[in-house]
Amino acid sequence: QVQLVESGGGLVQAGGSLTLSCAASGSIFSINAMGWYRQAPGKQRELVARITSGGSTNYADSVKGRFTISRDIAKNTIYLHMNSLKPEDTADYYCNWNVKRASWSRLYDYWGQGTQVTVSS
Repeated sequence: QVQLVESGGGLVQAGGSLTLSCAASGSIFSINAMGWYRQAPGKQRELVARITSGGSTNYADSVKGRFTISRDIAKNTIYLHMNSLKPEDTADYYCNWNVKRASWSRLYDYWGQGTQVTVSS
């Protein structure tokens, strides 16, 4: 199994910054991709940012230029650096790791427990 532990959410004023962290532990043979998703009340979960094992990144149009996803391979941790936050960024944020647990296994999706980000106007 793989466990993901998130931290870093909170309340911030519009224009402020926050950094989310997601640390992984457990049986990981290889990583396909890691990402951050968010879900606002009454809305579907949406992709915010994603980084592949090769380091390629992609972002939702709504966060381009404001958010940056990064990783620390040695620490098995990914980060989401959020700048110029807007009230519409308010949501529960979830990290996702898409990994293989063994050389012969299929890919598995694991999710963090979620961390709340609230941006006040």
